[in-house]
Amino acid sequence: MQDHDPSGAHRAGGGHRDGRRDAGRRDAGHRDAGHRDHGHQDHRQQDHGHRDGGHAHEVRADADRRWLAGALTLIVAFMAAEVAVGLAAGSLALLSDAAHMLTDAASLVLALVAMRLAARPARGGYTFGLKRAEILSAQANGLTLVLLAVWLGYEAVRRLIRPPEVEGGWVLVTALAGIAVNVVATWCVSRANRASLNVEGAFQHLLNDLYAFLGTAVAGLIVLTTGFARADALASLAVVALMLRAGSGLIRASGRIFLEAAPAGIDPDTVGDRMAAAGQVAEVHDLHIWQITSNRPALSAHVLVVPDGDCHGVRRALQRQLREDWGITHTTLQVDHLGEDDSGTLLQIDDRPRAPRESGAGTEVHGTEDAHGPTHRPGEPPH
Repeated sequence: MQDHDPSGAHRAGGGHRDGRRDAGRRDAGHRDAGHRDHGHQDHRQQDHGHRDGGHAHEVRADADRRWLAGALTLIVAFMAAEVAVGLAAGSLALLSDAAHMLTDAASLVLALVAMRLAARPARGGYTFGLKRAEILSAQANGLTLVLLAVWLGYEAVRRLIRPPEVEGGWVLVTALAGIAVNVVATWCVSRANRASLNVEGAFQHLLNDLYAFLGTAVAGLIVLTTGFARADALASLAVVALMLRAGSGLIRASGRIFLEAAPAGIDPDTVGDRMAAAGQVAEVHDLHIWQITSNRPALSAHVLVVPDGDCHGVRRALQRQLREDWGITHTTLQVDHLGEDDSGTLLQIDDRPRAPRESGAGTEVHGTEDAHGPTHRPGEPPH
């Protein structure tokens, strides 16, 4: 039931104006509180530096898909023809090349799927999104390469013992055609974003295929001119060696990411010592460096600053140093003043309990007892 009393309407209007005034006062209070909180964060702050330049490391979805799809089309078409010719000619070298190209095709398919998954925004329990989908595909591709290499190696040894008849002419012609196809396919993949581990793996596989086709062409020429049938099996063993090298490399690289190891080329001890040497820094501990996905390093650390130091200034200086020296743009730094914690108790470095750890020279080096990993302080010898 609506109230049409003019006085009631006036009171309601006045109430709206009073509400607006109250809201304005509340907003002003929030702004003041924000300024006060900002000031308090000089003593304790956790800052997340996510300056990725608009996610510059993300796959360039549309352009990359076109390049990879073009390479995939070439590979699948030629692979089908190579299987047919290899079976007709009885050439294990051609069949091994086709098997290798099958893994290349699979890696490209997985790369395309991983691009779509990695592009999805982070939500729910997947706080980093699905950016490690490419690492899963790279590891699966590496395992497939190793398993195929084992099977092809067994077949090559068996044919070395009992070499079958091989049509050298078909082998030579098909290998020369494969060289042309692989040159074009490798160029297509090289145009995509090779910061992605599985895209880079596909590129390396295609490059290895190119070398393998060269070996197969030589084997076909030898069979054609001399009748030495074992040349085909020897070429297969060369392909097996390339597959094992590429597969183990992918497994090793993807395993480092899954095990949260520091990126290759970044030494955590060096990073910690350099951070501790920055101005106004008293100590750095709980330092962790890992990769979210290919070419996406991340870092977190607890930094203690001298009592009268500028926490914000130190944090900005450290983030700039990490970005410029090591390319680490995803940083989480907890910065505290040395001298007090949340409970008001003093934080004194020299009075902290320390736990011994072994150094490379066999001597004991002491670090903070509750720290994960070594403690870095200015003026101490490098770790």
